[in-house]
Amino acid sequence: MTYQLTAPLLDACVLGIVNKEDVYGYTLTQNVRKIVDISESTLYPVLRRLQKAELLTTYDQPFEGRNRRYYSITDKGREELSQYQKEWKVYKESIDFLLGGNSNE
Repeated sequence: MTYQLTAPLLDACVLGIVNKEDVYGYTLTQNVRKIVDISESTLYPVLRRLQKAELLTTYDQPFEGRNRRYYSITDKGREELSQYQKEWKVYKESIDFLLGGNSNE
């Protein structure tokens, strides 16, 4: 079954991935694709938006004669991620209840 990923939830997923370690765009896309079918053309505007909101920063690093752009979470991004995590917990428990599942699992 496929569920649509809303913009805030996609933002939260990206912040969650980058919070674990700095990643470059291709790796980030592959990590998101493990869960959701998403294209790079969808993900890069998300990265730019998060960067503009000062939730992510970037830096370039040489790799095999080319530069890779890495994304790193900021302190403001960590605060936003924490808020997303709190909201997700409440949302998940509500959906679990509606679906008849045990919210204590």
